Amino acid sequence: MAAPEIIAGAAIAYRLFDIADTIDLTQVETLWSRRAQGQAARGRFTVTPAKAVAFGVPPVVLGLGELALTLGEREVRAGLTARVFDFGVVSLALRVGLERLDWSEFCRQLNLLDRSVGPDGTAPPWHALLERLRGVIGPALTRPSVRTLEEDYLIGVLRVVEGRPSAAELVERIDLVPLLAGEARPLSEPARAELLRQRFSYYTDDLAVLTWDRAFVYEPRGESDVIDVIEVANAQLLEMRYYDELLDDELPRMNDLVDSTRRGTALFSARRYAGLARRLYMLVAEVTELTEKVDNALQVTEDVYLARIYSAALDLFRVPSVNAAVARKLAIIRDTYEALYAEAASSRAELLEVLIIILIAAEIVLALIRH
Repeated sequence: MAAPEIIAGAAIAYRLFDIADTIDLTQVETLWSRRAQGQAARGRFTVTPAKAVAFGVPPVVLGLGELALTLGEREVRAGLTARVFDFGVVSLALRVGLERLDWSEFCRQLNLLDRSVGPDGTAPPWHALLERLRGVIGPALTRPSVRTLEEDYLIGVLRVVEGRPSAAELVERIDLVPLLAGEARPLSEPARAELLRQRFSYYTDDLAVLTWDRAFVYEPRGESDVIDVIEVANAQLLEMRYYDELLDDELPRMNDLVDSTRRGTALFSARRYAGLARRLYMLVAEVTELTEKVDNALQVTEDVYLARIYSAALDLFRVPSVNAAVARKLAIIRDTYEALYAEAASSRAELLEVLIIILIAAEIVLALIRH
């Protein structure tokens, strides 16, 4: 059976950046409105009740207008939005409407969006857009990032398909693999099976298929909740990667500081140990607080369908693994500062013993002098 015509759909390209430790979202709304940059609103799920799934702290969604793009031989206009999360991540999205296409052309257009160029022949100006955003919301950033980590993701969305097929019928009539893999050459059966492993449906006419860097969503009712959940999981991955790399850099620095502290003069070692221990304790407390913000970015309670998609996205993106790595490194730093506090206490006790001995000796000398 021939593949049905895609009457209405979209290709969405995301680029996520870590730009700060935290972002004051209330100040972002104020700054954006004051400078008349466009619309600003708090993110929310379109259909799912708040008691079933909700953002821990609703992100701010900013309208950035449109951008001219060239997809192959087509000139298109892409809608631009930014979603700002309080834990320091900004997600930029390019959305291109795709209408009246056959399935192979739809896949081709999505793949082209991944390599799309602007009217000047360059790649989409992600970093220029980010700098434009930073220029407005800069005062709302707490400890802006020196180096910027990135994540990217592509989603193909079908809204209206010829004949309005069910999800099962649609999968029989189209091959999802070229879209999910971004490959023109045929894949092996094990590779195809792995790509299609994470498939989810709630109604007979909706479908979501997730992979590491792409997703396919069939949603005739025009709901965006599944797409929003995937975006949040990507933001959590990016932020946990940031803390993983931060602690990777901190562990060797910590070892060097401990070594230099131990090589110093014994007389003042207690103060040095205590000072270093306080520094490490503050680092552990700060990272723990911020990672808890990331963990609580989305709260899914009653919506089983979204909960399954969210859990699958986190597993696919290896968020639990990165989270566990961060926890292990925090445990190492925590054990180190506890050991340093113990050494500081021991050094103080030794110093007190020396002082007592000196006082006793002084008393004896003074007594001898008097007699």
